[in-house]
Parts: sequence; structure tokens; C-alpha cells
Amino acid sequence: MRQTIKLASVISVALLMAACSPLEEKAPASAGPQSTEVGILNVVAQTQAIQVELPGRSKAFLEAEVRPQVSGIITKRSFIEGSNVKQGESLYQIDSATYKAALVSANADLARANASLASAKAKASRYKQLVKTNAISQQDFDDAEAAYKEALAGVTVAEAAINTAKINLQYTEVLAPISGRIGKSSVTAGALVTANQSQTLATIQQLDPINVDIAQSSAQLLRLKAKLKQGKLQASDNADVQLILEDGTQYGHPGKLQFAEVSVDQSTGSVILRAEFPNPEGILLPGMYVRAMLNAGTDPQAILVPQKAISRNSKGDAVAMVVNDQGIVEAITVTTAEVIDNQWRVTSGLVVGDKLIVEGLQKIRPGAPVTTKVISETKAQ
Repeated sequence: MRQTIKLASVISVALLMAACSPLEEKAPASAGPQSTEVGILNVVAQTQAIQVELPGRSKAFLEAEVRPQVSGIITKRSFIEGSNVKQGESLYQIDSATYKAALVSANADLARANASLASAKAKASRYKQLVKTNAISQQDFDDAEAAYKEALAGVTVAEAAINTAKINLQYTEVLAPISGRIGKSSVTAGALVTANQSQTLATIQQLDPINVDIAQSSAQLLRLKAKLKQGKLQASDNADVQLILEDGTQYGHPGKLQFAEVSVDQSTGSVILRAEFPNPEGILLPGMYVRAMLNAGTDPQAILVPQKAISRNSKGDAVAMVVNDQGIVEAITVTTAEVIDNQWRVTSGLVVGDKLIVEGLQKIRPGAPVTTKVISETKAQ
């Protein structure tokens, strides 16, 4: 009987413990919400050089179109297409036979003019003495004097003809007007060319140094000038320009900004800036598309934050998550400018001292309590 009573007591205690245990397990659920740990950066301001990226096209430093200045048959081409030529180097030879003959004829005309001059001079000299003694009329003397002056002019004309013939003879050898790389030839030996024809024989381009024409929109130029005037940016004395090539690599030689156009292109609404670059390896070729990095000024109070710390809301606005003094998450709409070394430059929305959340963003929402852990800038990026 006693064993039965003991067994009933044990069963009662077990049932009582089983009934109480769910209540004990549910007790922690009544506690307050747990804080999530996030990584933060303390927002600071620093001096930062601001660069703008603009499109550009490379252009030969010097370019000369080779054209014939006399007519004739090409007898020889003296260069290799695509090679480098020096100023004054012979490129083409035009048949010079007719021009040599013209020079010989001009020399003969000068000899005839000199003979006529000698006769006219002697006659004028005699008549000058005779007119003093009234042996001849004044009219005869005037005629002799006029003939002498005409003979003088004839000599000058003949000398000019010789000079022209010599020039034309020199032009039968077509020389390189500048040093540089010559392109393909549009004619071969045996072709007929004419003086000052519209078709070029070849084109020479000087590629070292080389120019890059950079297009900057007039609106962007006005914004930069406004920021400089307002003191948001400080003017930069650094005129260096860096190039990014079509394959994404950086060009190894910095260039110098030379000048800016004084007018805006009406068709594109842009201003052309010209920069000069050394090109010893010949990497840059005329017409190549590049991107130029120019110094637009210096921001003395720049706020830079990691790109991953900025998200976009449904309206497309940039949003940053910060922790307020009560340890609560707040969403702040910010304005971003350009990206500098994988960091956004924030122009409004954040202030120095803000606790910017950069890690644990996927675990939080605005209004949630958090605990913070300061992380290094290197790790944040």
C-alpha cells in the first residue's frame, strides 16, 4: 500500500514539473529587444584634391598635307609608307625636263635684255651730249632716254623670270615640310599631278609630343566656377592631366593643360580644352578616344565615405545610416559628388562627428537599437 502511495506521489511531482517547464521557457520572451552590433566610422573632414573625368580625342601636334606645287609626271617616290621622315627630306620627284628648259630660256632672255640695255644706254649717253649743242632735237633725246629705261626694266623682268624658273625647278623635288610619321601615298611613279591640286600626295603627322582635345560641358564649367566663387573649392595650381586609355589602363606620362577655347561649340554645348602629352613610345595615335583626369580644385573640408555605406531608396536618393546619441539607427538622405579611391565625396547630409554605419547594414533598419564598434578606414573600404 505504501509503495502505491509513493508511486502516485512521484507521478504527481513529474506532472507538476512538466506543467511548469513551458512557462519557464517562455519567460525570456517577455524581455526587451536585443541590440545589434554594427561597425561604424566617425565622419571626419579632410583636404582633398578634386578631379573631373572628361572625354577626349588625341590629335597630332603638327600635321602637314603634302601637295605638288608644279605639274608633271611622278618619276620616283623616295619614302616608305608609315615611316618617320625628317623636315627637308625628299619624298617625290617630278619630271624636271621642261622646267630645266624653262630655266635655260629665261637665261637667254636675260642675255638678250642685257644686250638691249647696253645699246640703249650708249645711245642715251650720246644723245645727252648732242642735245646740249642742239645737234638733235629734244624729242630725240627723250625717246633715247625712254628706250634706256625700258631696257633696264627688261633686264629686271628677265631676272625675275629666271628666279621663277629656278623655284619651279626646285619644286620638282617634293620635300617634307615637317618631321614626323608619313602615312600612305595616294600616288605612285608614273602618276600625273598638277600644281596645288586638291588631292594630297601624303600626310605627315608629328606624334611626339601629341595633343589631346578634351570636351567639358559648359554647364559643368559654370558649376565649377560657382563653387570656386562660393569658396566650396579652392583653385588648383596643378595643371597636370592624367589619361585613361580605351582598354582601361592609365597612360604612363602625365600631360600639361595648354589652353581652353574661348567659345562654346553650339552643336555639343561643350568647351574644348587642349592638353599636351609626351609620346615617346608612340602609344597615342591621332583620333584615339581617351578619358582625361583634370584637377578641378581642392575641397578644404571634404567628407569621404566608403561606397558600401551609401545605398539608394525607392526614389533613387542616396541614403546613409548613422547612429544617434541614443544608440538608435537613423536614415539620412545625402548628396554625393564623384568617387575618389572607392569612396563617395559627400557634399551634404553628413557632418563631422556623425557615426556612419559601414558594417552590419543588412541586419538593421531605421529606429532599431544598436551597439557600435569603431573600425579602421582601411577595413571599411
